[in-house]
Amino acid sequence: MQVDSPGRDDGSHRSLNAEWVTMKNTSRHTVNRKGWALTSERSHKTCRFSNLRLAGRQEMRVHTGRGRDADRDAYQDRRAYVWDNRRDTATPRDGHRHTIDTKHWSRR
Repeated sequence: MQVDSPGRDDGSHRSLNAEWVTMKNTSRHTVNRKGWALTSERSHKTCRFSNLRLAGRQEMRVHTGRGRDADRDAYQDRRAYVWDNRRDTATPRDGHRHTIDTKHWSRR
């Protein structure tokens, strides 16, 4: 998880895409994340996925900025930062709003 993009937080395309969360499919089976959401507890911003498939044991980075989705990278297409640099919680939910996992971080 890279929540504080390296360098200055200047809001540039490069800086926004250097802020990302890794989602990993820990099962052996492909998962279609259509209808899934990824939410920040601090900013209350949510990214919703359309037709996003993740193969078994595959990882994908979900970048804050704009870009073209590919096998290992997805983009929220935002023009502002999502994740708090000091502390936050990322929560992915499936299409039925069931919590799949939570990841909390904190700098002390």
